Amino acid sequence: MRKFGLIGFPLGHSFSKKYFTEKFEKEGITNCSFELFEIPNIELLQQIIADHPELEGLCVTIPYKEQVLPKMDELDPACAAIGAVNCIQIKEGKLIGNNTDYIGFKESLEKWLGKERPKALVLGTGGASKAVIQALKTLEIPFLSVSRTAQPGLITYDSLHFDPTYLKEYRLVINTSPVGTFPKVEEIPAIPLDQITPNHWVFDLVYNPAETRLMRAFLEKGGRAKNGYEMLVGQAEAAWKIWNP
Repeated sequence: MRKFGLIGFPLGHSFSKKYFTEKFEKEGITNCSFELFEIPNIELLQQIIADHPELEGLCVTIPYKEQVLPKMDELDPACAAIGAVNCIQIKEGKLIGNNTDYIGFKESLEKWLGKERPKALVLGTGGASKAVIQALKTLEIPFLSVSRTAQPGLITYDSLHFDPTYLKEYRLVINTSPVGTFPKVEEIPAIPLDQITPNHWVFDLVYNPAETRLMRAFLEKGGRAKNGYEMLVGQAEAAWKIWNP
C-alpha cells in the first residue's frame, strides 16, 4: 500500500485528508492511503518516516512550512527561491522539498483577476505568504507585506489605520494568515474596514468557513471576495503530480 500524509500542528480540520481520500475513491485508486501526522515539533519528522517506510509523499502545513527546510536533502529550485516547503517527495530515502502553494495560488488568482492587476497588500509573514509573494512577482503585481510588528521592508496594521493612502493605492488584500479559520470564525485581520470600497478585492487563503468575516466585510462594501478552496485543490493536484511523475 502506497502511503501519503500531512504533517502540521494542530490538524483538527484537514482539507488534505478529505480531499485525497475522496480522490482515491472517485478515481478507483485502491492502493493508496492518506494519513494525518500531528506532531508538536518538526524534530519528529524523521521518526514518522522511520515508522512508515511505505511513505512516498507528505504535505506540510502550519507551522512547519519554513521549519522543515533544513530537513530536506534536496529542494526544487523554485521552492528554494520561495523559502518554504508545503510538499515533500520521498524518493530513494531522500526528502525533496517542493512548493505547490505557489502553483495553486498563482493559477487561482490569475483566473480571478482576469486582465486586472491591482496592487496588493499581503497580510501575514508565515510560510504561505512566501508562496503568495513569489506568485505576485511572477504576475508582476506590486505588493506590500503587512505584519503585526515593525520589520524592515514591511508595514504594520497600525500603519494602515494611520495612513489611508495605503488602501487607496493597494486595492487587492490577500490574507495569508490563519485569522478567521474555524472554529474562531469571528476573528478578522486588523485592517481598517471603513476604508474598503467597491473597488477593493480580497483573496482570503482561509477555506473553512467558505465565507470568512473578512470576505463578508468586503462584500458588504460592494467589493469582491474569494476564499482559498480553489487554491487548495490546485496545490493538492500539483502535489499528486510530483508524487506520480
